[in-house]
Amino acid sequence: MPFIPHTPPETEAMLGTLGLSSLEALFDEIPAALQIESLPESVPEGVGELALGRIMRERARRDDPPLCFLGAGAYEHFIPAAVWDIVTRGEFYSAYTPYQAEASQGTLQLIYEFQSMMVELTGLEVSNASLYDGASALAEACLMACRLAGWDTDSPVVLLPEAVHPAYRAVVRTVLAPQSIPIETVPFDRRTGLLDARWLEPRLAALKAGVLVLPQPNFFGLIESVTEWTEAAQARGLRVVGLVNPTALALLEPPGRWGSRGADIACGEGQPLGAPLSSGGPYLGFMTTRFDCVRQMPGRIVGRTVDADGRPGYTLTLQAREQHIRRARATSNICTNQGLLVTAATLYLSLLGPTGLRHVAAASHARTRELVEALTGLPGVRRLFDGTPFFHECALTADQPAPYLLEALADQGILGGYDLGGFDLPQGSGWLVCATEMRTAPEIARYRETLERVLKAGRGHSHRSAPVIS
Repeated sequence: MPFIPHTPPETEAMLGTLGLSSLEALFDEIPAALQIESLPESVPEGVGELALGRIMRERARRDDPPLCFLGAGAYEHFIPAAVWDIVTRGEFYSAYTPYQAEASQGTLQLIYEFQSMMVELTGLEVSNASLYDGASALAEACLMACRLAGWDTDSPVVLLPEAVHPAYRAVVRTVLAPQSIPIETVPFDRRTGLLDARWLEPRLAALKAGVLVLPQPNFFGLIESVTEWTEAAQARGLRVVGLVNPTALALLEPPGRWGSRGADIACGEGQPLGAPLSSGGPYLGFMTTRFDCVRQMPGRIVGRTVDADGRPGYTLTLQAREQHIRRARATSNICTNQGLLVTAATLYLSLLGPTGLRHVAAASHARTRELVEALTGLPGVRRLFDGTPFFHECALTADQPAPYLLEALADQGILGGYDLGGFDLPQGSGWLVCATEMRTAPEIARYRETLERVLKAGRGHSHRSAPVIS
């Protein structure tokens, strides 16, 4: 029975209205195993707000989050306190879809600023107001690129690298399958971790129409030769979709400058721009393109104009979705944008500015180099793709199974990385580590020391479960 100290008169009146004989009956759906007979000794019977706040803060300190060296599509970056303090203000937190421009100028202006920042970051000319997440953004980009490539006449093929996030590849297949769009997997070179030139070069030469997805960095954190591949694909008349990490674009060449023309479309996950990890969401996707492709872009686009008196104003310029145009002409089923996360990303980029974002990217790269050097200094640990440049993730391998190592690290409060067991790897085992500007030298040293103990404890172990580390 749930512990109920007393039943005040107003509660008895409520029970009578509900036709219940007791307060216990109100909670009879709670399983018996979860019910308590008395108040736990550790919980005071009644304290004021000040005392209760102190108790909660003390207990929160005991529940330290695990040390995170896990990336694989979601990244722990520092978020200035002002970002979510402003985002959760009523005018942003509860704002509705801006159908009426005259009543939504603030929301529209914010989306316009977001679009302007994404255009500058990716080096292209037009951005939409965001999509649901990085995976759906890639799927929509592939659909858009197929339309640009001549969907109805030439039956374009989508060349999707194996070194793209596995979840993204699954979403692309789910979205493209009902359209009967063929997808071919581009393998990665098992030695370098990069696109396999021996497979891709002849395939590009044989295609009459198609779409090439170029990840930068790829899922293993490696830097691809995107300029060369963009030139090769576009020379054959193929469309190029750049799947990019927005933080990395502070240091790497933007998609708009890949090759002589640039990528046709750039897309990716906007979570690194001010969104916390939040157990996997909500996040936001972004998409940019050139002006000559804008009519095929999904979602909505906010434009800036002037009114009859010459004052600046904002309005929804293009909304190529079923709600606004005939279904046969709709380019997407994307019905909205991630307004709250767009607000966070806009504030994040505004507060950091170009210099701040470059600092975040450079610091993340530096921390990852330190981490990789520290871990590969241990016996049996080495880089999976040695010699290939990386951004802020790197694939490692060891002489013991990755699941076993990661489980043992987790038991010690360290999220050690992403298990690459789903990939056909040359060594048969590997894991992906990541470090952002959040990680410190002592934390990297702790990872190294813990992994060293795990490796020593695991030698001669059955590896069926994680060892006990003293």
